[in-house]
Amino acid sequence: MTSTLSAVTTPKVPAQRQPAPDTGSTGRPEPPKRLRSSRPDLVLCGVLLVAILVVQGWNIADYPTLSDDEGTYLAQAWAVQEGRGLAHYTYWYDHPPLGWIQIALLTWIPSLISPESMTVGSMRAAMLVISGISAVLVYVLGRRLALPRWAAGLAMALFGLSPLSVILQREIFLDNLAVMWTLLAFTLAASPSRHLWHHFGAGIAAATAVLTKETMLLVLPAVLFTMWRHSHRDTRKFAVTGAITACALIGFSYPLFALLKGELLPGSGHVSLWDGVKYQMTRPGSGFILDQGSGSHGVLQSWLYYDRVLPLGGLAGALLLLVVRRWSVTARALAGPALAVAILAVLALRPNGYLPAMYVIQALPFLALVLAGGTASIAHAVVRRGRLPDERRWKTRGRYTLAAVLALAAGAYVVPRWYDGIHTAVTADANAPYQAASNWLATEVEKPEDTRVLVDDALWLDLVHAGYRPGTGVIWFYKADLDPAVTKTMPRGWRDLDYVVASPTVRRDAADLPNVQAAIDHSAPVAVFGKGEDRIEIRQIQPAGGAR
Repeated sequence: MTSTLSAVTTPKVPAQRQPAPDTGSTGRPEPPKRLRSSRPDLVLCGVLLVAILVVQGWNIADYPTLSDDEGTYLAQAWAVQEGRGLAHYTYWYDHPPLGWIQIALLTWIPSLISPESMTVGSMRAAMLVISGISAVLVYVLGRRLALPRWAAGLAMALFGLSPLSVILQREIFLDNLAVMWTLLAFTLAASPSRHLWHHFGAGIAAATAVLTKETMLLVLPAVLFTMWRHSHRDTRKFAVTGAITACALIGFSYPLFALLKGELLPGSGHVSLWDGVKYQMTRPGSGFILDQGSGSHGVLQSWLYYDRVLPLGGLAGALLLLVVRRWSVTARALAGPALAVAILAVLALRPNGYLPAMYVIQALPFLALVLAGGTASIAHAVVRRGRLPDERRWKTRGRYTLAAVLALAAGAYVVPRWYDGIHTAVTADANAPYQAASNWLATEVEKPEDTRVLVDDALWLDLVHAGYRPGTGVIWFYKADLDPAVTKTMPRGWRDLDYVVASPTVRRDAADLPNVQAAIDHSAPVAVFGKGEDRIEIRQIQPAGGAR
């Protein structure tokens, strides 16, 4: 009765806007604690996920052009599946093997059902699993970092639908798997419940990311910074110490593996982890990224060719968030991703560093988050959540009109450019020459089991399925000069070969590989597929050169 009377007699007062709840230790608005229970979040995330998977999956086998790196990782995964060891040739510690072990798990069931489908083009479909998980993690992380629902959706769309992302996330690269684990580490580090096991899990996920692709070491400071900001002050030391300990213990398993195999340090007759690390650290630089004649500048231009919005807009978003950090809750919450962008940008600007084309993959989710965060900060500054006290109505309408104009202008700039890039990705056939070369070698060579052919790794598994002997019959062209286990089977060098498949990669790198260059020089094309620099030549070693 008392509660009923109170409800009747208590006068109603106008509803007032309440301040966002504060977490106590971080000063940020508390994000939704259970996104799985928020229907609007689930609907928005689900719709975007379907769009991303459709765009990335459509025409995935035919575009972009197959790369030698993709073939290498898939061939190593095949070797794991077949019980042949950690690689299809001598494993020399160029990368930790956990990355292609994961690829082996992803492709295990398809290869078991249809062994001949274990080729680069068809197995690209496995990367859709990684892209989908990573895209969802971007959304969840955005919400945990206090982005409004629409901004988290924008970050997810930027990450998954940028033409640059569509191209690179389709490819079988270790970087894509490592990004997924890094995003999981960030998501656990920013957990609103702040359980200690979340932070330990973040350390485990971070270590897995590094063991998937060692360059993820660069982003670990940003993970720790995020954990420091989002952990409770009473358990912060335990959380950070536990995460670092978990990360270190798992990370040390790699040198321990090399030590137990007697391959930690250099020695005669075996490879070593030390030599692998030394090779990676002393690779020739590709020049300054802003020097127009450098290789690094060419890599930058290749990124900007596909999309200028995400790389340049993301850098601008990171700068904006750093500038307004003291006045913007969103900027403070996104300090971790902004730090990741800053670290990766600074290292890319080294005067003579080595910049691979896939370097930008590890920056894509953080560029998307800070660009969405910067957009949210601008939107908040313009719109300011409704009409302000004592503000004239025409000023309120003016602010909303300005916001609409900015949104339309951004859409008018982005949509046509993204449409062109995505249209190419879903319609172009860049791999017809590879497919034609594979078919020719499978059908026109009478005894593939007795034939020796040099190929790049993009075709290696195709020819294994066509009946060529793995390793010594179909030979990854680098190994003809660099792997003693292969060169000892070629006592007469190039004369022990029957064919060389001169793809763009083979022609480019042959100058530094004497056997490969000699094989090209002493052969004649018997079939050519494609035109110009992208052509693939199947060249037969000339009988006059001593071929069998």
